[in-house]
Amino acid sequence: MTATDPVATLPIPDQPTVRTALRLAGRAPSIHNTQPWRWVFDGRRLHLYADPDRVLPAADPRGRQQLISCGAVLHHARTAFALAGWHTDTERLPDPHRPDHLADIDFRPWPDPPAGVPRRARAIGERYSDRLPMLPPPDFDATARALRGLAGPHHVESDVLPEEARARLAEISEQAAEAHRDDLFYQRELNWWTGHSDVVEGVPEAALVSAEEASRTGVARAFPAAAHSARRSELTDAARLVVLSCASEGHAEWLRTGEALSAVLLECAASGLSTCALTHLTEPGIGRRMIAAMLPHPAQPEVVIRIGIAPDDTRPIPTPRRPLDDYLEIRTMPTGTP
Repeated sequence: MTATDPVATLPIPDQPTVRTALRLAGRAPSIHNTQPWRWVFDGRRLHLYADPDRVLPAADPRGRQQLISCGAVLHHARTAFALAGWHTDTERLPDPHRPDHLADIDFRPWPDPPAGVPRRARAIGERYSDRLPMLPPPDFDATARALRGLAGPHHVESDVLPEEARARLAEISEQAAEAHRDDLFYQRELNWWTGHSDVVEGVPEAALVSAEEASRTGVARAFPAAAHSARRSELTDAARLVVLSCASEGHAEWLRTGEALSAVLLECAASGLSTCALTHLTEPGIGRRMIAAMLPHPAQPEVVIRIGIAPDDTRPIPTPRRPLDDYLEIRTMPTGTP
């Protein structure tokens, strides 16, 4: 390839734009806030990889939750680039011999993305995981329709569970916690990633809930309990429960589930709603089968999302993130390099 080759002169975002977009994308949710992704920008294309040093063999033995996390950062990145005026043409799982190579992105100018895209991009910094009891979201039928429309392009279904499913999900959640209670490998891994202060990864102490608060939430991942507190003491959780599911299971479906999850969470944040995504309920086979039986169609459930309203005075502080240079590598291509 020469410097005059048309491909070499295609417009691409400059390095400051790449850095700004990926710093924003780094706010994506991930299992235990492990942020298990790695980006490489080669001067023309952007490449996403799963980070093998951030797997959770006890909590995530199949790597499913890691790929959902990476799908979320992929969608966050595409949304952030759209805010900067760039369309992202994405090839998923481009190399069958490199399962950690999750996506390649090419760019073209996009001066007028649909209004909802920059709206959701601006909500990236507002989104957080709310593990406390929530108020019910208003006019949720309209919200549910919007969420189905956002999940559908990723080949993911979004279904609202009826209120009577809450007790069953709480039971599944408790069974999942009980299965790990005496598992020293799982507990050691969990304690490594949670409950610390002044960290840039993991779930910090300030983001944990007390046993009393957890008892009023019901459907939640079991983290180490925080010191006793009774925030939102007047509330028993009334968040709506939404399930994201796919027709089949595999790496491609898990990645797309993460993208759909990102779109759903950002739409909720842009609409003033609080959310908490739960992937542990669908990790054990029995939990997956139980939740599948609650759906109105055959599917493989992947994520349960609590969606509600948080009183303004008890909104959790967003969890910290790693510095950009920890997960971004920029390779400058010499002139004339193909």
